[in-house]
Parts: sequence; structure tokens; C-alpha cells
Amino acid sequence: MKETINIGLIGYGIVGSGAVKILIENEDAIARKVGSRLVVKRIADLDITTPRPFAVDPSVLTTDVSSLLDDHDIDIVIETIGGTKPAGDFIERALRSGKSVVTANKELIAKEGERFLPLAAQLGLDFMFEASVGGGIPIISPMKGSLAGNEILQVKGIVNGTTNYILTRMRMEGLGYEEIVKDAQTRGYAEADPSADVDGHDAAYKTAILASIAFTTRVDVNRVYREGITNLNATDMRYADELGYVIKLLGIAQIIDGKVLARVHPTFVPKGHPLAHVDYVNNAIFVRGSAVGEVMFYGPGAGSGAAGSAVVGDVIEVARNIRQGCCARVPCTCFDQRDMLGMDSVVCKNYIRILAQDKPRVLATIANEFADRNVSIESVLQKNLLDSDAEIVWLTHEAPEPMVRGALDAISKLSVVKQVSSWVRVAD
Repeated sequence: MKETINIGLIGYGIVGSGAVKILIENEDAIARKVGSRLVVKRIADLDITTPRPFAVDPSVLTTDVSSLLDDHDIDIVIETIGGTKPAGDFIERALRSGKSVVTANKELIAKEGERFLPLAAQLGLDFMFEASVGGGIPIISPMKGSLAGNEILQVKGIVNGTTNYILTRMRMEGLGYEEIVKDAQTRGYAEADPSADVDGHDAAYKTAILASIAFTTRVDVNRVYREGITNLNATDMRYADELGYVIKLLGIAQIIDGKVLARVHPTFVPKGHPLAHVDYVNNAIFVRGSAVGEVMFYGPGAGSGAAGSAVVGDVIEVARNIRQGCCARVPCTCFDQRDMLGMDSVVCKNYIRILAQDKPRVLATIANEFADRNVSIESVLQKNLLDSDAEIVWLTHEAPEPMVRGALDAISKLSVVKQVSSWVRVAD
């Protein structure tokens, strides 16, 4: 049993510094939990001169990642640089040199997880990635362990803190999208280029990971339908509130006739649903199992402390395995081959906002297009605007996606319609 377990960290940014802070400040408590002392021996980053939120002894810092990967005394490598290149190459080198790996890299896991999990198992090493989804929320380990006796039927939730922060403030303060994005960037909640978050890429990576684990199959992230929040505005927020809903960007993955449907898009969530009350940078993930029913995992989805906590949790598990001479506590579980469905398989309610001429028979003309495609209307709101225009909001009953799309294509071509301003799916 090793008395000291050495750790190397690649990438000393927000997540990396958060993990190091926890490892150093809680060193004694962690040692009691593991049975061995965990020591951060080396930290590699391209920039080792810029001050970090948590300062370390300069002697552990290096710009030479090879000196970390080739150090035979390092037992665990933490990767927090993100992206697929060069992170993937560093992880493979670490594994092949006999080091277990902990990563927070959701893009890498979503795109190349099948490259590393079998390799780690083959080499008798651990490869863990709890921090890749949900920030500080434990979700991957529970699905692989505590809920493993269930057939998972659906996973859905708020998995991106940046978009949830933006939508929360749009709803509560009535501000526009662009204004809040700029403020979020100032506060550090959004990147200088926020497209990975606001266009839904980040949520799609996480949804693919959750679906792969939940349904024991490799879910291709490129087959996850993705729609961001950039087309939403304060008007949609007001109508959602009037109709009894809150708008959230949801990742949803479900099994339909043995096949996987995975999607990310804005969704009207009923005010009575717990997800409607998950605000700012918090995340919440619902898992519906065949035996347990529906359980929710809730907590901070971003930030140095939250993500660092998840990383350190994985490090502690790996260290325990090293101390006991075992590994791969939960190996790759993607052993099934399931087909994937597209959005044509979605059946749901819909919110549709249309700008049209304010004159007789306009409502009936639009309603006929819905009726021709068997799209039933639950309610209609009409607000008169200036210049003889009217804003018409439609809430449909559940309808197949192709029928709704066909109706909107036809409606957009009507001479009395100026534009289909918004279309948001409604959760049950």
C-alpha cells in the first residue's frame, strides 16, 4: 500500500486551480479518507506566470508537459485543459505510461470516450470524468452504480449554467439577450466567445454523455439535435409567464421503442415542475428509472469550487483503488448497439408566436393550416401592435414534429403573415 500518491495536473485554469485548492487545503482530511497522502507534485500549463485564484509553490509549475507525463513517480494525471487536441494525446500518453486519469473534459468524453475507456480497462487503470457533466453534482457515478439495477428510461435537465443564468435574468428582469450576455461576460459567467454555451454545444456534449451511460450505448454527439437560445427574447419570456411556463434550455434523452432520441433545445417548462425553479448557474438533472421512478440531482453546475469538487472526488476514488491495488471501479458500460432517432419522432405541445396583419379572417386562415395537418390548438392569444399588425400566440396540443413543421412552413408563406417569430417546444 502506497503511503504517498503523487498527482500531476495539466491545465491550471478555473477547474484545475479549484481542484488543487481542495487537494492542498483539505490534505489531512483527504489523507484520512484515502489512507495515503495525496501530493500535487507537478502542474503543467502554457502560462505559469499569470497569478491564479489559488497560488502554489512555483517549483511545482512547468510549461513542459512531457516532464509530467514521463515522471514515473506520478500516479494520477488530472486533465482540465479542455478540447480534443492536445488533451486527447496527453491522456493517451498518461494511460500508456501507467497513470490513471481524471478529466473534466466533456467535449473529449462526448467525442472520443470510446477511445479511452477500453484502453484504461485494458491497461488496468482508472479513467474517470464525473466533472464533465453537472459541475459539482454527482450524476455519472450514481448512474453507473446506485441506479445500475434500473432500466433508465429518460434523462433530462438543465446542464449548462451559462444559458440558465442568461434565461433567468431575462425572465426576472425583462432584459434583452444581448444585454445580459455582455453582463455575464463581465461577471465571468460567459466566455468572451459564448457560442459553445448559447448555441447549445456544451449542453449537447453533456447530453450525449448522460445518454451513453443511461442507455448503455455509444451516443454520437453529432446525432444529438441542438438548438440554442439566441433566438429567444423578452417577449417570449412574458408570454411564457402569462401561459404558466418558464423557458429553460433542456437536454433530453429518452428511449423510444428501443431506440435513443437525444436533443437540446429551449423548452417551456410548467411552473409547477421542479426544473422551473432551477435558476442562475445551477443545474438539475432528472433520471427516470424502471424501479426507482424519477429522481433529481441538483446543485451548482459551474465554477471553480463545484467542478474542482467533482474532480477531487474522482481523484480520491482512484487513489483508494491504487492503495488497495485494484482499479476500474466501473468500466465502460456502453456495450449495447442502439439506433438513434431524429426530431421527427418527437410528439409534444408547442408554443408559436406569429406576426400577422390585423384584419378579418387572419386567425381562421392560419388555423386552417394547422387543422390541415391535424395540429390541434389548445389556446390562442392576440395582441394588437402598431401599424395594423397583430401578434398571435398559439399553444398547440401534443402533435408530431413533422406536422407542426409542415404547418409552419405553409403559414410562413401566407400573404397575411409577416413572420413566424418564435417556435418553442413545450414540456409535459
